[in-house]
Amino acid sequence: MRVTRDMVHEDLQPYYNRLRGFEAVIKYRWLSKLANGLLKRAVAGKNRGTLNCEQVYIPSSDGRWQIRARVYKPLQQDRPLPLLIYFHGGGYVLGVPEMSADVLERFINTRPCVVVAPDYRKAYTEPFPAGFNDCYETLLWATNNAEQLGARCDRVMVAGHSAGGGLTAAVTLKARDSGTVDIAFQMPIYPMIDDQQPTDASREMQVPVWSSLTNKVGWGAYLAELHKRGADIPAYAAPARNRDYQDFPPTITFVGTLEPFYWETQAYVKALGEAGVDVRYQEFDRCFHAFDAIAGGTAIGRQAQAFTYDSFAEFYDRYVDV
Repeated sequence: MRVTRDMVHEDLQPYYNRLRGFEAVIKYRWLSKLANGLLKRAVAGKNRGTLNCEQVYIPSSDGRWQIRARVYKPLQQDRPLPLLIYFHGGGYVLGVPEMSADVLERFINTRPCVVVAPDYRKAYTEPFPAGFNDCYETLLWATNNAEQLGARCDRVMVAGHSAGGGLTAAVTLKARDSGTVDIAFQMPIYPMIDDQQPTDASREMQVPVWSSLTNKVGWGAYLAELHKRGADIPAYAAPARNRDYQDFPPTITFVGTLEPFYWETQAYVKALGEAGVDVRYQEFDRCFHAFDAIAGGTAIGRQAQAFTYDSFAEFYDRYVDV
């Protein structure tokens, strides 16, 4: 389905034409690598005067990689705070944690916490399981080093947007399966979790920011090594393939109705609810992918942000600050 400008929410229509070129950044490997390089040059390692910021390097379990991660804390802290592990978005091929600094500061201002956000490996350089391993090992490292971070190692929160939402769901699944970390709640926001492309033509989304084409390209890059070997796709790579949602933590998510992740988010929420998981979920009619970040100053963008941080506060009070 080709989504025209008049089909998009009125608050988002001014952004429609401005965003059409983004598809090329994902589609072309060289352009994605260039964009990553420019992003790192512009913001990597940049601190914020309103937060206590630190850069750490986490040794990978195989000893051949140091995972760069950013740590954000309130300026004033008089007790160990809950941990929030955050994974940035970018279709598994793009991005750095610093580009989400505004989001992380708002989490901290909503409820005090220590945020650890890894710069996980991207798929065009190293496909699955590299990025997933970096994220899961960040979770383990943060909980094992909570005291020196000024954090609590119990009742950990995990969150992320888009591909970061997919990594949130995958890391939460691994934590549930292994029993290594007690996840208080997860926030996979409009998550990228299903590699299986829709066969129904009505679900083929030609829409700004993230279309069915960019979705196919992103998944192709992330799963390239598995496809090359003809291997089965595990649920840790594509969490929608999971069929057991028992003992999952409470979950917060939302999605726009004009994006490829709409149906997989719906199915994920339904499966969690059927397993008895406490879920906060909202759909935003006629909204494309990442509209809350792109058009955060609009009324619909502010509504989505309010849902995010109000739900975070509610679940923090209910499941963390106990």
